[in-house]
Amino acid sequence: MALENQELRKAGLKVTLPRVKIYQILEKAGEGDHFSAEDIYKQLMEQGEDVGLATVYRVLTQFEAAGLVSRHHFEGGHSVFELARDEQHDHIVCVRCGKVREFSDPMLKQRQDEIAEQLGFTITDRTLYLYGLCKDGCDEK
Repeated sequence: MALENQELRKAGLKVTLPRVKIYQILEKAGEGDHFSAEDIYKQLMEQGEDVGLATVYRVLTQFEAAGLVSRHHFEGGHSVFELARDEQHDHIVCVRCGKVREFSDPMLKQRQDEIAEQLGFTITDRTLYLYGLCKDGCDEK
C-alpha cells in the first residue's frame, strides 16, 4: 500500500483519487515549499488530472482538519499549505514577491519560552512570521 494511502487512512479519510493526487503534490514539495490551492490546481491540470478547484479547496480543508497539512495566512490575504511536520519552524516572507523561507532557531524558541514563563503562560502553540525584502532583486525595485 502506498504511503499516501496509509496517511489518509490513518487520518480517518477515505482514499480517493483527488486526495491521493493532492497529497502526492504536497509530499513531493521541497522543504520550505508552500502551495496555494491554485498552485496545486495548476499542477493537477499540468498532470492531466480532472480535479476542479473547488475539490482542491475542499480536500485541503479536510487535510487541515485531519492534521495532515498546516495552513499559513501570510500578508496579502492568501493561504498556503504544507504537509504538517513534527518539528517547529518559523517563516520569513518577502513582501514584494511573496517568496517564503523557513527557519528554525532553538535560541528564539528558548527566549519565547522564557518570556511566556515570566508572564505566567505556558505556550501551547506558536506561529512566527517575519516580513522583509528578499535578496533576489526585490529590494532593488
